Amino acid sequence: MEKHLGMDKRMNDQWILPNGLRVIGERLPYLRSVSIGVWLGVGSMMELPRENGLSHFLEHMVFKGTERRTARQIAEEMDAVGGQLNAFTSKDCTCYYAKVIDENLPLAVDILADLTCHAVLDEGELNKERGVILEEIAMDEDSPEDLVHELLSKAQFGEQSLGMPILGPSELIERYTPADLAAFRGKHYRPDNAVVALAGNYDPDEVKALVEQFFGEWDNKGDGMILPAQTPLSGVNLAKEKDTEQMHLCLGFEGTPYGGEDVYAQAVLNNLLGGAMSSRLFQRIREELGMAYSIYTYPNSYKGCGTFAVYAGVSPRNGEKVLQEIRSEMKKLLEEGVTQKEFDASKQQLRSGYLLGLESPGTRMQAMGRGLLLLGRSITPEETIARIEKVTMEHVMDKARLILEKEPCMAVVGKGAGKFKF
Repeated sequence: MEKHLGMDKRMNDQWILPNGLRVIGERLPYLRSVSIGVWLGVGSMMELPRENGLSHFLEHMVFKGTERRTARQIAEEMDAVGGQLNAFTSKDCTCYYAKVIDENLPLAVDILADLTCHAVLDEGELNKERGVILEEIAMDEDSPEDLVHELLSKAQFGEQSLGMPILGPSELIERYTPADLAAFRGKHYRPDNAVVALAGNYDPDEVKALVEQFFGEWDNKGDGMILPAQTPLSGVNLAKEKDTEQMHLCLGFEGTPYGGEDVYAQAVLNNLLGGAMSSRLFQRIREELGMAYSIYTYPNSYKGCGTFAVYAGVSPRNGEKVLQEIRSEMKKLLEEGVTQKEFDASKQQLRSGYLLGLESPGTRMQAMGRGLLLLGRSITPEETIARIEKVTMEHVMDKARLILEKEPCMAVVGKGAGKFKF
């Protein structure tokens, strides 16, 4: 097993700075690159209703200039060494990350610290970026597949923060000021709410010195916040009329929290029900009936809760039939169980997909960063493989009953969306 996982060439490092910043690294000396990210425990899940969209807005704004660099200089310095620099905001975290060849790691640490700790939040740049974000919101509104997933979150969580969009509503984006962003940053951008993760070819002594140099003066000014408990709802149906050729349907069930004991049983269930081309829903609804181009299932896991969803994009005339077929396949799974063949294939697919992901230092960095940030520990590749291999058919069926026997929420986007019920 160690040979498959590359354990003979992998070494881990972990430090905590005096200011509380956690650093975790995985040395992969056979590479010439390093992927590094700054992970912050803030996303739309941590926002108050009056703050919705600030996590994402702030992620955009840090690239518009710092105390030492203009937006152009940030881009030019990274481009000059052939590196990659980017960021994302999710429901439960924000990440700024870079990938460079090993000799340019000092520059990557410098720039990431500059973005995280020293962005100036200039009013002129904010007003320009406001327009960019409003266009991004409009783009999502014009994408019914994206819109139906957001509508499902609203159905499943209602007024809870997980029901709010990551981008925020346009009416709030239009009003936010530099002071709003600065106050939000002060509350959440703290070293004790952050993790620096890296994977690739690096010298641990150099990394420790770099992180202390560029992040060591970062202090904990804000009081932080306690993550609000979230409870998925059931039986809520939301519809949005849209002049589209396709009907976009989403069903949402309660799933497994991030790091939960049965997260891998849920992953196997996902693969065999709708997460792969050989899955039951794909084979029945697309291949046998030809009633959908796109149909799939997917889990979302957050700290303290999770969801499990089914999506289908269909012709309006096939909407009712597709819903009936989804219900029929779920009922068949619950009544007849999982076959040995599909269980073995789904489990092997999960294991192989994970092992292939280990070949990417970026994937390794993301797993370590998110794990340490949200769980307080990084789950090792050995532990992950062991947990996958321990999954049994009984585990999968127990999870299927826990998920699928409950009444789902439903979101529908398209012409005549309001007439559909599960």
